[in-house]
Amino acid sequence: MADIKSAADSDESQTLYPRKTLWLTLVVVLIADALDLIDATITNIAAPTVAADIGGGESLVKWLGAAYALALGSLLVVGGRLGDKYGQRQMLLTGIAGFTLASVLAGLAFDPVTLIVARAVQGAFGALLLPQGIALLTRIFPRETVQKAFGAFGPALGVFAVAGPILAGFLIDADLFGLGWRPMFLVNIVLGGAAFVMAWNVVPNVSRNPDARIDVLGSIYLAGTVFTLLYGLIEGSSEGWTALPIAMFVVAAALGAAFVRRQLSTTQPLLDRRLFRSRGFVSGLGMGLLLFAAFNGVTYMISLFLQLGLGYSPTKAAVGLIPLAVGIIVGAGASIALISVLGRRLVAIGLVVSLAGAAAMFYVVRHSGLDVSGWSLALVVGLIGLGAGLCFSSVFDAALGDIEPDLAGSASGSLSAVQQIANGIGSAAVTSVYFAALSTSQVHAVSLSLVVVFCMSAVSLAAVPLLPRRAASLVH
Repeated sequence: MADIKSAADSDESQTLYPRKTLWLTLVVVLIADALDLIDATITNIAAPTVAADIGGGESLVKWLGAAYALALGSLLVVGGRLGDKYGQRQMLLTGIAGFTLASVLAGLAFDPVTLIVARAVQGAFGALLLPQGIALLTRIFPRETVQKAFGAFGPALGVFAVAGPILAGFLIDADLFGLGWRPMFLVNIVLGGAAFVMAWNVVPNVSRNPDARIDVLGSIYLAGTVFTLLYGLIEGSSEGWTALPIAMFVVAAALGAAFVRRQLSTTQPLLDRRLFRSRGFVSGLGMGLLLFAAFNGVTYMISLFLQLGLGYSPTKAAVGLIPLAVGIIVGAGASIALISVLGRRLVAIGLVVSLAGAAAMFYVVRHSGLDVSGWSLALVVGLIGLGAGLCFSSVFDAALGDIEPDLAGSASGSLSAVQQIANGIGSAAVTSVYFAALSTSQVHAVSLSLVVVFCMSAVSLAAVPLLPRRAASLVH
């Protein structure tokens, strides 16, 4: 993704946009982020119901979230480049329109393949709309107010994280017009339509760079690497470790090596080579991959356990995830206040809290089995969320601690892409472990999944000393 600077450092800093334009643009960006976050989490609750309706079994459950995150994460950096070349406003409008149409396709799907394709198309257009929001805000807001704009993201994203599963649960159980789970995608007609109309009328045009090049071959290598890796993981865990999934891992390794070679040889790589001279940034990428994979995986696993193990309805399961979201909101709020003081130590604190939550859930489930109380689950799930909230922004702030200001945009885009890829890998990996162990018992499936999550978090904790001591400021 092209470098993103504050408005004070760009050509737009000399252009004073009306206050109304600034804040309405912020609203549009928040709605666009809501579309992404709601649809990224909505299938955590809905997957069992969807699979029961149109078939697809365990593979559909795994691919519903993975297809979306895969497409989004693989193309996010390219989406940022397209915004630089053709204009952020144009790409934002294209992304919203395409995302809305793909949501309609998902809502009307009557077989697993169509639905998974629709989810991938959603992710692809999400990769167009997401990078444009941050780029627009940093270019049109004056330096003295841009931090206020970014300050709205923490609480808003916390609300969106709650809204996705809750919305899915209520819409499924409401069975509007006899459509079952379909309205959870069709509701994007309203959200996407409103965002498109607002964006068309209020989002300003900013300068673009027609000479910007897009490394198409590098993009193909990156997308192919992630796709074959994820496909091999899901196919192997669902159908057995035959020649096909093993071949996918071999192809993934080859494409990954080709991507690295391409990035080292091309004059305009997708990822600025200077970033990889920073040990802290590279460590942050690896930690981010593990952290978000672990969290997204454990969230998916908890949802499956609530519905398949404890027999919760979609609405009750959605309510059961509220402590997780509340914990994230509280942790994220505390992180904003503490990151400048504690730096990378805050990442370690968050990881310890998450590990304690995972260990507590392991004990509670092993001790009580399927008779576990809702209150016990709420406490341990909330603890996991609290640790995650402390980690999520702090690990990336810490990773950017020794990055030069002119590389901040490229670095942030890379970290965001890793987050999306991790979401897909995490949901596929942890649910694969869950379903593989389900033949023994629900308790064994949950326990083994938590062990995997615990190991991911423990490796991340061991890597904390590799991060810079001090975190980057929010806006360079």
